[in-house]
Amino acid sequence: MEAVKGDYVTRKSYGHDLLFTVVEIKEEQAIIHGVHIRLQADAPMDDLVRVEDQELRKIKQKVKKQEDVSYRLFLQDYRLLKEKRNYEATDGYTEKAACFQLPTKVLHLDGDQSYLRKCMELYEKMGLQVHSVHLHEKEMPYEIAALLKSIQPQIVVITGHDSYSRKKGMKKELRAYRNSKYFVDTVREARNITPNLDDLVIFAGACQSHFESLIRAGANFASSPSRINIHALDPVYIAARIAYTSFMEKVNVWDALRNTFTGEKGMGGVETRGLLRVGMPYKEDLAEE
Repeated sequence: MEAVKGDYVTRKSYGHDLLFTVVEIKEEQAIIHGVHIRLQADAPMDDLVRVEDQELRKIKQKVKKQEDVSYRLFLQDYRLLKEKRNYEATDGYTEKAACFQLPTKVLHLDGDQSYLRKCMELYEKMGLQVHSVHLHEKEMPYEIAALLKSIQPQIVVITGHDSYSRKKGMKKELRAYRNSKYFVDTVREARNITPNLDDLVIFAGACQSHFESLIRAGANFASSPSRINIHALDPVYIAARIAYTSFMEKVNVWDALRNTFTGEKGMGGVETRGLLRVGMPYKEDLAEE
């Protein structure tokens, strides 16, 4: 049976390697979105195979196990960071008073609503304060300035869908990418408002994005150095590492990447100062804000 809009599918030509949903059909061509990776692609209808419920459950269970492992590793790092912060804030005398922390504010722009929901669930588990906005990638450059001024975040995540097309040009050419140009323009607009890389930390990109252009435009971290696909949750782990590192310390690039699913092949960046500030003594009023 031929796939229809909303179906879960894989591609014969790629050995059924990734799970997609069909979001649009035009004649004999379909636009498909990765379920767990930030990839948008065009595919002939006769290249698509519907994934039945039993197989779908197996795929989702496998990915869930991988996501759980990554989250547990992040929690280990977070606990170590927290112990170190509290020790330094109290000069080693943790019994004197409990500490509080000023939350880091994150603005997350996403071109995909389903990815955005997954990211928000993870942000909530991590205890991060996040303002989320669903925008088509083409709209992001025109909306970012107003959002920065109204929300005043310390971290901005600019992501959604992307892909490289050999038919459109060489890998070094920005025109050969579905949405990299819009991500680059959005980063530039943000840097026009806040030029300093430590005053506003920016992650930008999605699957196969033009990493070099995003870094040159002013992103602290970006995808994808090796033009590979990235997981939908990778940007969250970057943001969390920055958010939970003291402003007195720099974040080593590898430290930021090691809890992501794709590592240095899918993500990269520059040394960046952390954003967390710890204070004491702990007060209920401060905790509630």
